[in-house]
Amino acid sequence: MLSLISLRIWILVGSSMGGWLMLHAAIARPDKVAALVGVAAAADHLVTTFKKLPIEAQKEIEEKGEWKFPTKHNEEGYYSVTYDFIREAENHCVLNSPIPITCPIRLIHGMKDSDVPWQISMQVADRVLSEDVDVILRKTGQHRMSEKEDTKLLVNTVDDLIDKLATLA
Repeated sequence: MLSLISLRIWILVGSSMGGWLMLHAAIARPDKVAALVGVAAAADHLVTTFKKLPIEAQKEIEEKGEWKFPTKHNEEGYYSVTYDFIREAENHCVLNSPIPITCPIRLIHGMKDSDVPWQISMQVADRVLSEDVDVILRKTGQHRMSEKEDTKLLVNTVDDLIDKLATLA
């Protein structure tokens, strides 16, 4: 592990929208990113979900300048997303072309995820240039992957990547 620290390389871990941001960080700094672990990575999910709305709903959101994106993860029952944010997010979609990431990637996704379909992790795996990609599907896993066994899987996945990278250094 000391060799990893001295090289100042990162293993990025991102969950949900953080998984999408993790992909962008790896694209921007390939020299610094040694590996990625995505948990229910929501690549392009906000944009895709918005575009699936009826045209009338999209126009209403544009006029109001805000989308109350439904969620069960907070008391309000929604996340407030500005229309400007949605428009900017359209400029950062990654699933329409090859993703220029070549480091090891592990994607963990729950098949009972009602927020981000597990198929998105499969799309990411298909689009990245890396040949070292594993997709781990948890049959009973939810979006937050917060059960004890889910957490163990995440920790073990990161540990395995550290061991792999340490032998390469």
